[in-house]
Amino acid sequence: MRYAAEPAFVLHARPWRETSLLVEVLSAGHGRLGLVARGLQGAKRQALRAALQPLQAIRFDAVQKGELAQLGVAEAVDVAPRLHGDAALAGFYVNELCLRLAPRQAPLPALFLAYAQVRERLRSGEPLAWTLRRFERDLLEALGLAPDWGHDAAGQPLAADARYRLDPQHGLLRLHPAQPGDRRDSASGRALLALGGDHPPAAADLASLRLPLRALLQHHLGGRGLAAWELRPALARALRPPGE
Repeated sequence: MRYAAEPAFVLHARPWRETSLLVEVLSAGHGRLGLVARGLQGAKRQALRAALQPLQAIRFDAVQKGELAQLGVAEAVDVAPRLHGDAALAGFYVNELCLRLAPRQAPLPALFLAYAQVRERLRSGEPLAWTLRRFERDLLEALGLAPDWGHDAAGQPLAADARYRLDPQHGLLRLHPAQPGDRRDSASGRALLALGGDHPPAAADLASLRLPLRALLQHHLGGRGLAAWELRPALARALRPPGE
């Protein structure tokens, strides 16, 4: 299969052999793809190497051979976000989620759009906690793994003052009553309704989303966590809303 002028975002690149890179991209029409970029030494190949950096938007030509495609040409189509500190760690987290959860060679146009949006939100310096919760929601929705954000597992509309656990099989389970231990792993109804409606919740409600969404993601990761979750304490600041 040939890819011609395929739009994509670079998720990850690592050295391979002496002069090549193994690159993972999220493409517009074919989902996550693995590419082999060969022969990147020398000044003439510097532009190509520069285009294959994480968060970079590119267009590329390649030929699929087995699991990996052989990259022909790639060019940057804009300037990648220059992220620092917590924002850079958040970008690493977003890329790792895509690498771990998006299947290869499966078109995911909604995820491609969500990635484009989170990339620009990180670039513009929007609040990190809300930016990441929105991307987690959009990722789950794009993969068909999201619960109904407006109704519980019994089909009842969410109650703003209740608390809910995000169950991977059944959806949102209302807690009756919420025990102290339950509160840490449950989200408020107000927060879930705000998330579903794409309205920023109050700080305390936003804080209640972090651990339940993390637990749901970890289930779909097969129980094996992300490297990003181990980058403490710096990444913790990026994932946690102010006031939590």
